[in-house]
Amino acid sequence: AVIVHINSPGGTTSGSEELHDSIKRLQAEKPTVIVVDGLAASGGYIAALGSDHIVAGETSLVGSIGVLFQYPNFSEALKTLGIKMEEIKSSPLKAAPNGFEPTSPEARAAVESIVMDSYAWFRNLVKTRRQLDDAGIEKVADGRVFTGRQGLGLKLVDELGDERTAIAWLAKEKNIDPKTPVRDFRLRDRFGDLPFLHTAAVTVLH
Repeated sequence: AVIVHINSPGGTTSGSEELHDSIKRLQAEKPTVIVVDGLAASGGYIAALGSDHIVAGETSLVGSIGVLFQYPNFSEALKTLGIKMEEIKSSPLKAAPNGFEPTSPEARAAVESIVMDSYAWFRNLVKTRRQLDDAGIEKVADGRVFTGRQGLGLKLVDELGDERTAIAWLAKEKNIDPKTPVRDFRLRDRFGDLPFLHTAAVTVLH
């Protein structure tokens, strides 16, 4: 069996989808339990949905079911400095919004359609994987986070506890010998030799 520990505020939608799909493929071959170590929000929660069972601490945070698109707008600052951004592009919505000029209604509408389409996908994923009815999904899909205790009542998690709880569930539900040794596999930090790049990546992606 596999126990996956998650402690993440999320990340890109596509990256979270890829991780979810990978865990789901793993779950098809081996019993898989997610243990929430403090936080499984947004994309972190998307990943958790790929498992057989989700365990969270009582005060862990889960949820944040929603999609966010943020970008800075420097147009007023550039105007104050007397700087104007010149550009030549094939169509009005290419690279829009860009942060160097006020966002047009058309650009805002285009981004909003992406956000809402991604949100509909996320919402339906939660509804399907957690077997929620319409009322149930309405309670949890407004973007907020919930404690593990709240998440249990809302069916966002299956059980409160830690890795020992996950092992007990595997023994009871999947006939895994509870004395089976647990081997730890830790992800290698690709930016380990460049900590300043790692910090920048975390800031950008999360």
